[in-house]
Amino acid sequence: MKQAGIGVRMHSGWGALVAVANSTGTVEVIKRRRIALTIPGTPGASQPYHFAEKLKLAEAEKFLGDSFETAKRLALAAVQDVVDELRGRQYRVAGVAVLLASGRPLPPLAKILASHALIHAAEGEFFRRAFCEACERLGHPVTGFRERDLDECAHTTFDKTAARAGQQISTLGKSLGPPWTTDQKTAALAALIVLANPQR
Repeated sequence: MKQAGIGVRMHSGWGALVAVANSTGTVEVIKRRRIALTIPGTPGASQPYHFAEKLKLAEAEKFLGDSFETAKRLALAAVQDVVDELRGRQYRVAGVAVLLASGRPLPPLAKILASHALIHAAEGEFFRRAFCEACERLGHPVTGFRERDLDECAHTTFDKTAARAGQQISTLGKSLGPPWTTDQKTAALAALIVLANPQR
């Protein structure tokens, strides 16, 4: 079977997923889709920490715990669906890449809920963690890349061909059509790095 790498850039409640292959130096997008980690119409689902801010601490903990299990279940189903489709096309997933923010550790919940900036940071981490845990449960290794370090990681991995790989990814939108925004481009590059370094 041929090898593929999966990359994802998460947002509040959803993520942009791209699966790529690299055949003789040519980047190929095998699959791209939007994955939903919330159930439409569920109160507070897309911004769980904003919703929990209005609750008592014990209620907030329960709400966030329940929301996390739902997000992980939906991520698990979405990843399994993508993996099954790739397998049907004779591709094996070599690894999964997730784009990260600054990576600073978060304080206890009470402090998070007291800070608007920390609420935003926690929500980003919430959905990334749900996606990562789903991948790991399915047996797919996950590598996190801080967005600000992605170009440096690409140069370390591809050396003199890094610029060419980046250019290929940047211009793929012309043949693929929309959406091909920063979401898809960074997810594709991260997936390409993982594909080149499966041991990561």
